[in-house]
Amino acid sequence: MPGSRPVGLALERAHLAWDLLIIVLVIANLTLLLFDSLFLLSPLNAAFENVAPGLHGAYDQHIHSRFIAIDLVFVAIFVLDVLLGWAVAIAERRYHRWFFYPFVHWYDVLGCIPVGGFRLLRILRVVSLLQRLHRLGLIDLRRWYLYGVGAKYYDILLEELTDRIAIRMLDNIQAQVRSSDSLSTRVVDQVVRPRQQALIHEISQRLEAMAGTAYAHNRDDTLRYVRSLVGRTLAESPEIRRMERLPLGSQLSRGLEAALSDLACRLVNEALEGLQSPEFSALVEHLAESGFDAWLSSDPHTEQVTEQVLVDVLDLLKEQIAVKHWRHKYD
Repeated sequence: MPGSRPVGLALERAHLAWDLLIIVLVIANLTLLLFDSLFLLSPLNAAFENVAPGLHGAYDQHIHSRFIAIDLVFVAIFVLDVLLGWAVAIAERRYHRWFFYPFVHWYDVLGCIPVGGFRLLRILRVVSLLQRLHRLGLIDLRRWYLYGVGAKYYDILLEELTDRIAIRMLDNIQAQVRSSDSLSTRVVDQVVRPRQQALIHEISQRLEAMAGTAYAHNRDDTLRYVRSLVGRTLAESPEIRRMERLPLGSQLSRGLEAALSDLACRLVNEALEGLQSPEFSALVEHLAESGFDAWLSSDPHTEQVTEQVLVDVLDLLKEQIAVKHWRHKYD
């Protein structure tokens, strides 16, 4: 509808104006909280009175003595802001349930409590409102100096924290590996053996595919090598040399060489092409199955070697995790 866009634009501007007002009020309230906290310190109070006695008296009489009432005015506005935000969230169906809003915006709710440290949570309202303005494209937080500093140290803190957690977890894993008396046996019994047939089938298929692909790509080179090998073998044979001394011996040796080369090439070709036959598949699976138990058999020495390999691998992971990448990033 033609009139819907101006109405929506007006609501968006009103929402923006309200957000900016809340930011100003939160900053003013936090400034007042900080100044009044410093006002309670005797040395600072005395210094303030000496520097500006008139201003000190006015603040003490009109603001400090009524600080609770003034703070409650701010609290009332913040409560109104929470209720309005909750109503808008319900109207826009922003969350799955109507009562989710106070849990998502917990810092707004707790910041309305006019007690001690809860007041400091009001700074989070400024952060959330700035993020909202950033999402709307009205400001670009990434260009702010404070945002860059905060992002840098947040990145450093997060990396250090996650590195320490990861190293602690790897230390625990190493301790469990060292304390386990039958790690290899448990790996074989609980991980490998339940998948034995699938592993055998996968191994045989990969061998067939690898052999077939390799021969298909190198068929000419393979047959050329076989012919060369047959020719070199016959040339070094004493019987062939004696036969060449006979009448027509050279023709006979060349014919024999050609016949044997063709025979050898045919045998090699038939053998390699037979790698993709069902008979070869069954043979490979049978051989793999026959050697599987021997491959999986373990003894105390095998378990010790397996344990040491795992421990060394975890040590390498710990060394890699311990590298402080943020130093290279921010140098």
